[in-house]
Parts: sequence; C-alpha cells; structure tokens
Amino acid sequence: MTRTHLGHIFHLTGAPPLSEAGAALVSIPQGALVVGDDGKVAFCGERAEIPLKYRSAPVSDHRPGFLLPGFVDSHVHFPQTFAGDSYNGGQLLEWLTGCMYPSEARFADPAFAKRAAVEFCDRRIASGTTAAMVFGSAFPHAQDALFAETQRRGLRIVSGRGIQTVGPKAAEPLMTSESDALRLVREEIDKWHAADTGDVKTARLHVAVVPRFAIAVTAEMLKSLGELYDSVRDLGVYFHTHLNENNRPDTGEVAETKKIFQVDTYLDTYDGRFLPGSKVGGPSMLGRRSVMAHAVHCQDSELERMSETGTSIAHCPVSQQFLGSGTMPWLRTVASGVNIAAGTDFGGGDEWPIPQVLAAAFKVHISEPGDAGVSMHPAEMLFLGTLGGARALDMEDRFGNFDVGKEADFVVIDPNRTPALKAVITQGVRSDDPAMARDQTLFGLLMSTRETSIAGTYVQGRRLAPAQPATG
Repeated sequence: MTRTHLGHIFHLTGAPPLSEAGAALVSIPQGALVVGDDGKVAFCGERAEIPLKYRSAPVSDHRPGFLLPGFVDSHVHFPQTFAGDSYNGGQLLEWLTGCMYPSEARFADPAFAKRAAVEFCDRRIASGTTAAMVFGSAFPHAQDALFAETQRRGLRIVSGRGIQTVGPKAAEPLMTSESDALRLVREEIDKWHAADTGDVKTARLHVAVVPRFAIAVTAEMLKSLGELYDSVRDLGVYFHTHLNENNRPDTGEVAETKKIFQVDTYLDTYDGRFLPGSKVGGPSMLGRRSVMAHAVHCQDSELERMSETGTSIAHCPVSQQFLGSGTMPWLRTVASGVNIAAGTDFGGGDEWPIPQVLAAAFKVHISEPGDAGVSMHPAEMLFLGTLGGARALDMEDRFGNFDVGKEADFVVIDPNRTPALKAVITQGVRSDDPAMARDQTLFGLLMSTRETSIAGTYVQGRRLAPAQPATG
C-alpha cells in the first residue's frame, strides 16, 4: 500500500562523485517521502507539495525525526559477530591469531552459527544498516544460516565464505584444500546468488568471492580464483577482500604480502600480477563489483588502478584506530577518483552503527598531519554511509538516495530516543547562513546518532522487525 512518511529529509540527489557531494545535498525540514505499493520512491519533497494522487495515502508521521537513506556497510565480518573488543595484545596479525581465528572457529557448531546469524541481523536492523558487504564464515552451514536469516528478515546482503588455504596453526580449523575452496565457492554461488528472486537485478541476496587476504592463499589459488571469478562476472557475482591494512615494518600484512609474492604492490596480487616482479599470472579480480577493505597504505599507482577499473574502497576508520593500522590519507585517496564507502569492519571495528564510522572518519582526517588534515563536509560523510555504499555494491540504480523510482530503503532517526542527540539538534548553535545551518544540523545528526536513536529501518518501504523465533 502506498504510504507517506513525514520527517526532516536528508539525502544526496543524483549520482555525484564524492568530491561533489556538497552540491548534491538535499535538506527538506518539512519533508515527505511517498513510497508506492511497489516499494519504490514515488515522491520526495516538501509536505505541502505532495501530488494530489498521493494525498489520501496513509501517513506515518516521524516528526521530529529525520529520514535518511538506509545505511550501507561496505565491510563487516559475520564470523566476528561475538568477537568485538577482543584483546590479545599486538596489532592485526597477532590479533587475528590470538582472537579472531579462535572466534571464527566456533562457527563450526551449527547452533552457534545460527545464533550468530540472528544476532548479526538484529544489530544491522537496530543500527539502520539496510545493505552490507559481508565477509563470511569458512563453514558452509554458517553461510546458509546467514543467508536464510537475512532473507527472513528482509535485509540486503552480499557475502561469500571466507577463503583460506594457508596460514598459521591457529587458522587451521578455517582452512581447506584449494580444490575444496573452489568447490565450496561454486556451490555457494549456485545456492544463494539471487536465490530470493531468481534475478540479480531485483535480488536482495548476492554472493561474493572472498579470500581473507592475499597471504591466506597461494599464487596458484589466486590464479584459480581469478579464473573462477571471470566465469561468474556476468552473473553479477562480487569480489571482496582486504588490502593494505597494516604496514608495520617487517611483520605487518603489507610487508608479508610483498615478501611472499615478491610483487611491487599489494594490489597486484588481486590484479592478476601475483608472480615475482608483478608478472601476470592470471586474470584480474578488479572491477565495479570489487570492494577492497581498508586501503590505508596504498601507493598512488594502486589508487589510480582501482579508480580506472571501478573498484571501490571500504573505509574503516574505527577498526584502523582499534588495531593501530594508521589513517587512510583522505585528500590523496579522494583525488584519485576511486569510490569510497564506509565500513564498520566489526569485529576489528567495535561499532555497529555506520554514523559512528562517519564520526570516526571526521576525527581521524581532521587530525592528519600538516596540509593533509581536512574538515570533512557533512555531505561527504553522508556519501560514505549511503550513496557511496550503494555505488560500491553496484546497486546505485536501485537505492542509496531518494530519487524517484529508487527502491525505498531508509532509516528513521528520532532525536528524542537519545538525550545527547536531542540536545545537539534542539540546543546546538546554528549559523545565520541557511546553508551552513543545514550543514551543522546534518553534522550533529551524523556525529551523535547511536543505535538507540534508530526508530525504524525500512527496505523497499517495509519496516524490518526485531528478531522473531525461527521455525522449521
């Protein structure tokens, strides 16, 4: 049934690059979002300008709340659902060995994996995250639980089982042979890719090819994964992995990758250039449905190559702080033209709500040294969490803003549910300049929104419910 939703609307109209997000920002204090019976945006504008044909539609009045496009998490770990804020000393590789590999191994228990799938979806709905690129479990039954629960709850997902064929002893429970890894990826694609509608253009369930990172596989496996990915690109399958996260000298992930593969850049390993000297050894896995998590320590040539191929970066400043991985250089990365989207990286990150990722991004980038420090525009922050995420998932034509005809994914933020947010919105200083006052309101909203602030999460115009006991 067609329904009108009232509230203060913020979104980015059109298809701007990140660098032009400010010009695309729309703010409608007395806004109306009309969702048709097809679950798509029929009208977005001033309440007083609702077309006559929609004026008799039922109304959901969310005032004094805000209506924003549903948040997109471009990098989050399902098998780390219960592993946030894990401590074992050290940075990325030590943390993986001491905390994450053992945590992920618990998903071998089907009952545990099913509980995790429910919790994972609960946290997404509670945080207003309507779509996500999800690093999956190594265990097929856990992935089955994740996809089934996601479908039951009405969320959007792109996910693939975490592929690992080599690694430390702690990772052995997660490892398979190369032949089994390839077989399991193919089976997951056959079983779950667009399984909900049968058409990738309308589906909410999608599958990705997801090696943990380059040093979790061999050169031969990279070749085989490239060949596999080439064979399924036209089906709309995705590629997702980690890139240039931790650059600690000699023992960091970047140093280990270059040492093992003898390549010029880390990105070369995913670009088919994984033989010594970055010689071509197989097909590239870069492209417009490829998302690289972190990209903190990229060379200019890597940024240019990602921009050239349409590959996106999942920017995860919360986890980069948590693991001491450094700060992705904002100005240099944006200048390359590569698409950037926000990722929680839970459990490396310890925040589920995308607004808290955006808040962290503002803080780390204004603190970059010297001329690299920049005060991000609130529209850039909103881009990272909404339209940039939809672009990273190659679904910008379907959702990410409130342009008419898009699928109506949105979140309702009610300041009254969080006293600190209410104070920011109702008592904060506002400029006499209308444009600056608008930006100040959006900034305060994004900085202070917490899980408690989310009053409703909608996909295709349908409000998503909290967990209900699974049947069958």
